[in-house]
Amino acid sequence: MSFQAYLDSIEAKTGKTPEAFSKLASQKGLAKHGEIIAWLKTEFALGHGHANAIAAVLLKSDTRKDSPEVKLDKLFSGKKDVWRATGDEIIAKVAKFGPDVVVSAGETYVNLMRGKKKFAILQPSSVERLDVGIKLKGVEAEGRFEAAGSWNSMVTHRVRVSTPNEANAEIFSWLKRAYEVAAS
Repeated sequence: MSFQAYLDSIEAKTGKTPEAFSKLASQKGLAKHGEIIAWLKTEFALGHGHANAIAAVLLKSDTRKDSPEVKLDKLFSGKKDVWRATGDEIIAKVAKFGPDVVVSAGETYVNLMRGKKKFAILQPSSVERLDVGIKLKGVEAEGRFEAAGSWNSMVTHRVRVSTPNEANAEIFSWLKRAYEVAAS
């Protein structure tokens, strides 16, 4: 069983994600491997392997320490903070596409997903540019809607935004199309 399969089966059994376990462990003041294992076995009836997988995530992952808001703040920090308002605007508009839109910030970009399917990303690349990556297989690149190439293999296209007003209806139509395709 893969590590991700362990995490998926734990969520299916308990209804809790690693992030939820992290919050609970923090509330209980659990910080040691043995404490976490015992707690997971006792309170959630997890076997040793499953409890160990969650403990590994909680103890070895910096992601448990940062809330989604903190991760977003880190992405748009320093010189890249000029893109925060534009990023927030894009996220807010995309969130209105449907109740299944999931936004999660990673270390280098923001994932925009429909459920578990990624359809776009936002990456504040520099003080000069915010990149919008869009996943639309089989769609020709044209104009601003360029092929992603080696920029990011998680998407097929990239749109470079150099000024806030370039995050316009054209980009939102591509994002909406990618969102719709992600349903199939």
